[in-house]
Amino acid sequence: MDYVSALLPPVVMAVFFIGVIRVIVKTQGGANKAKEDAAVDAALARTDTKADA
Repeated sequence: MDYVSALLPPVVMAVFFIGVIRVIVKTQGGANKAKEDAAVDAALARTDTKADA
């Protein structure tokens, strides 16, 4: 049973990592892409105006 306890943490981390990657891939693009792009553009515009002042 020592091999089970030795393999459990890497397997759990691998499953978690795959889940995170799937969420990232699924949230790319889609209906929210334009809204997210607009939010980033607005934030960049704010930082540009602060830097110019």
